[in-house]
Amino acid sequence: MSVDARPEELAAIRYDAGGLVPAVVQDAADGTVLMLGYMDAEALRRTLDSGRSWFWSRSRQEYWCKGETSGDRQLVREVRYDCDGDAVLVLVEQLGRGACHTGNRSCFYRSFGAGTSAPE
Repeated sequence: MSVDARPEELAAIRYDAGGLVPAVVQDAADGTVLMLGYMDAEALRRTLDSGRSWFWSRSRQEYWCKGETSGDRQLVREVRYDCDGDAVLVLVEQLGRGACHTGNRSCFYRSFGAGTSAPE
């Protein structure tokens, strides 16, 4: 499923000095924050066009489509951008075990202090 975006909406995105914008990925069904990745204009375009989540790897300096190696794919249901245009929210249907490379459903499975830190 592709996501239609008007040119003025794409122009509203404010990339940082490195050409990236943070992309929060959230489960469209239950609201769980699954992960944080970074997109440049090309990764955002690929995400909107393909209906799959694409990111720019800051460590590997390459594009990656979530789930291509693990099989834990994300089907994009909606993409939003914040009031300042400096962050995007990608609402997905998460397939497979989850979003985290550790095998957890969410990358945010650890808490500071007295919170629980057990894997899901």
